[in-house]
Amino acid sequence: MSNFNSAITAQDITKSFGKLKAVDKVTLSIREGEIFGLIGPDGAGKTTLMRMLAGMLTPDSGDASICGRSSLKQHQQIKDDMAYMSQKFGLYQDLTVYENIRLYADLYDVSKKNMKEQINDLLDFSYMRPFRNRRAGKLSGGMKQKLQLICALVHKPKVLLLDEPTNGVDPVSRRDFWRILYNLSAEGVTILVSTAYLDEAERCSRIALMNNGRIITTGTPSSVIDESGIKIASVKTQDNQQNISKIRNLFPDSSIHIFGEKIRINTSDYQAASLKLNENLDGETEITQEKPMLEDIFMSLQSRSGSSEKLLSMVSEGIEKREGSSVITSSLTKRFGDFTAVNSIELDVKYGEIFGFLGPNGAGKSTTIKMLCGLLIPTSGNGSVGGFDISKNPEKIKENIGYMSQKFSLYEDLKIYENIDFYGGIYGLSGDKLKKRRDWALELSGLKERSREITANLAGGWRQRLALACSIIHSPSIVFLDEPTSGADPASRRLFWDIISSLAAEGVTVFVSTHYMEEAEYCNRLSMIFRGNMIAHGTPFELKEKYMDDKIVNISVEQPQTYIEELSKMEGMNDVALFGAGLHARTSDPDSVLNKINKYFSAKSVHADSKLIQPSMEDVFVSLIDQAEVADA
Repeated sequence: MSNFNSAITAQDITKSFGKLKAVDKVTLSIREGEIFGLIGPDGAGKTTLMRMLAGMLTPDSGDASICGRSSLKQHQQIKDDMAYMSQKFGLYQDLTVYENIRLYADLYDVSKKNMKEQINDLLDFSYMRPFRNRRAGKLSGGMKQKLQLICALVHKPKVLLLDEPTNGVDPVSRRDFWRILYNLSAEGVTILVSTAYLDEAERCSRIALMNNGRIITTGTPSSVIDESGIKIASVKTQDNQQNISKIRNLFPDSSIHIFGEKIRINTSDYQAASLKLNENLDGETEITQEKPMLEDIFMSLQSRSGSSEKLLSMVSEGIEKREGSSVITSSLTKRFGDFTAVNSIELDVKYGEIFGFLGPNGAGKSTTIKMLCGLLIPTSGNGSVGGFDISKNPEKIKENIGYMSQKFSLYEDLKIYENIDFYGGIYGLSGDKLKKRRDWALELSGLKERSREITANLAGGWRQRLALACSIIHSPSIVFLDEPTSGADPASRRLFWDIISSLAAEGVTVFVSTHYMEEAEYCNRLSMIFRGNMIAHGTPFELKEKYMDDKIVNISVEQPQTYIEELSKMEGMNDVALFGAGLHARTSDPDSVLNKINKYFSAKSVHADSKLIQPSMEDVFVSLIDQAEVADA
């Protein structure tokens, strides 16, 4: 069933689990050397499809092939041509980076003759050589993802299957990861990647949009967007948080969300939508038509629940309104032996504030949050949460806050409703009150029909929804969310931020860490931490104005990755990196650099649109980390 030059094929492949049809007659053909993106909501069937392609799961019907060999009948033979990177880490935590790679080399029967040189090349390729003797368990999330990729590449596969490889990875590491993927693609490696980051999907040669086990559409990202027929009205108001409810009432059947500083409305008639907005919104508004993104296409698959407003109103039931500072620290420090994880952190967070905590993997975010939650005792310094001392009264703090940890914190062998009851009981709920909040938690997490399933069966995004519901089931006035949307699809992320906004509107402190930089725009204030030190603090606008010396040039061009190296060499260019489907160039001399960029593409007869734009939070994040690394060197 193999097609000419097709490295991966599937023909009417189907898989059911009981009454659930996880994959329903899927047919695909992926070309050699192609980066092919698989996107879709949580539970769409992406992981099941990948596992069947890899020969790890037997389909009920149909067949698939890797490099011309049947995944069903020849799965032992295809392992030499293929590597599969699952969502769960396949690393040995007590082994060093080098020992993990060596183990996988042995498993793949890599020749001893060239093994050492090959491993060193991979370490250099991924910038991991300085960490070769560090235990895998001591690596940050981003480094673990890169190590897992190295282990998959040690036998030089022809096909690479990556199931959401950049979940929980900071923007700097994500850029690194995609640099590696483009280099592999240039060498002829075929890559199938599923991702919850839809800006990453826009970097793929082609994509397939999957929902309810079926492929809805396939094509280049631009063709999928163009053929959707979706139009976007983008609105900038004086107070987006206040106006979004009014806009949702004006367009009850439309997908509406805040994206950065604007509210985006999915509409079939832009002119009519613009007129209605002008007639009904008070104050100064700026309305423009924008090109749809893949996320807009994705969200068109989701039906907006009519009960969502009721669910959100229940979020704040029983919350005691308080004023003043909820979280205060002074010189808060945590050391592990000779290693300083958190160094003299100063915080003052108010009730009703959405406070964002940013930083690369391993910066000290989770350690700080654990100290604030009473889970770790500081080495020095002091702090209070809800009026309780974090060193003297950690148990009191635990009783009075909500906490959602970075790692999935629920009990996998319990049923979904049993986890809810367990956490409700811990927080003192019982009887009718527990029953009412259990029903609410099931509705909020979208798991009402699956309440008696074992929790271990849930996909990543559904787990996050359940964990969030359990963390706020007792209506706390302070909530700590450590990367709550990691691994969640766009629909789940939007629901999370609707909940967060509703909590803050009722006076709840929401202390949140995130690697999605557009989410940082939703925060009232932000602090950025790097190697344990606070390096920036302020509102999103203040961070862009105060800490961003360089200007940003946005470059829209086909196959942007092919121009990064040459553009980076231009005089006055400080950095060039992938951003969505294009490039962001960082420069301190924008006029000169813009002129050089236009001349460069004109000489190549390549159509490119280059213009000066306001920096995104991702630009600020990467720039600050670059500056901090230079200062540390």
